[in-house]
Amino acid sequence: MTANLKTKPPVAETVDMGSGNVFADLGLPDSDDRRLRVQLAMRLNDLLQAEGLTQAAAAKRLGIAQPHVSELKHYKLGRFSSERLLHCITLMNRDVEIFIRPRAAAPDASMVAGAVTVWAAA
Repeated sequence: MTANLKTKPPVAETVDMGSGNVFADLGLPDSDDRRLRVQLAMRLNDLLQAEGLTQAAAAKRLGIAQPHVSELKHYKLGRFSSERLLHCITLMNRDVEIFIRPRAAAPDASMVAGAVTVWAAA
């Protein structure tokens, strides 16, 4: 008995170029603020990991409850404003400097707003 297998033709896949802000690409509200908070949380989590702090020790150092440190580590940032994250970074013995400069030329002329990006020095 021979099986009669029909093969389907390959389906063409398309890939859309992202904007650089996944929250905007998903159509979420406050996408710029969400992106900034994630960038700050990434840097803060890097600092906590580099110092080898337990969640309990991190909570004490940052003056927050241990469950909030867990939320931070898992990027559940609903209770963390940008300002609060910046304050936590300073509590990790880091200086935060904010530079305001003219916007770099954008490839898409319709983009009129500048951008906020977080950089970390070693």
